[in-house]
Amino acid sequence: MLIKKRISIVYFLRSIRWDVIAIICYAILAGAFDHFSILSQVTVPLAVTAFTGTVLSLLLAFRISQSYERWWEARIVWGAIVNDSRTLVRQVKQFLPRTPEALEVAKDFARRQSVWCFTLAESLRKCEHSEKVKKYFDEKGEDAANKPNRIIDHHADALVAATEKFNLNPNKQVQIDSTLVKLCDSMGKCERIKNTVFPRAYSVLIHFLIYVLMTMLPFGLEDQSKLVEVSLTIIVPVLFIAIEQTAIFMQDPFENRPTDTPMTTLSKGIENTLMEMVGEPPVNVIEPPKTYYIM
Repeated sequence: MLIKKRISIVYFLRSIRWDVIAIICYAILAGAFDHFSILSQVTVPLAVTAFTGTVLSLLLAFRISQSYERWWEARIVWGAIVNDSRTLVRQVKQFLPRTPEALEVAKDFARRQSVWCFTLAESLRKCEHSEKVKKYFDEKGEDAANKPNRIIDHHADALVAATEKFNLNPNKQVQIDSTLVKLCDSMGKCERIKNTVFPRAYSVLIHFLIYVLMTMLPFGLEDQSKLVEVSLTIIVPVLFIAIEQTAIFMQDPFENRPTDTPMTTLSKGIENTLMEMVGEPPVNVIEPPKTYYIM
């Protein structure tokens, strides 16, 4: 996630550099046709160019809105994961007897839930799992295609065992199980956001209209200054490209890049909180960010 007041302009420019290069080349070519070919006598009414720009603006506004909704939903889901993780451990602590053996069960739930958060984050980003996650599954002596879902199964198995061992009240068991259901729902929402591709047709149409606008601009501007004409033909499309790139950053919040939802940082915070709840010292040292983003 990008941090307020520390956004890297270089990172943003690097992401649109090829589009900017293409726009510059095309703008120079369009300007040359306007001045040095048989098309020099062609004039496009400025109202037509303004209409094209308006249509493009509406499309970009819609895309920004839809992309922000995806980004914000991802943040809401992870906020729910933070709350439900705390609730799960609190319920296990409260509902089990106040004995050392029951406390160990609560600690197992806390450790397992912490691993689940890291596993979900790494699975969504499709990156290699951390040593913490690998160690957990090595100790279990098993593997799974959907590791976060497998850990939820381990939660459910541990709940059944605790219910039988400590003769847990059925109503209390149902409450803990409902929290597991909420965590499973959050996992499913994250997977839906990750696997639902934003329609490619929007980008194709927006890029097409940008180049249409670039083609018409030189023929609708005054021919008194070639430099000003070419400059405007470059600047206006670059602004539209920059707006579209902002939408692209937000539309995929689980892509392992600086604009992601900060799942790793959230997971570390969850683990520290859960360990404190069961009487263990914090595991992670969360230092102030040294870059313009946190992951």
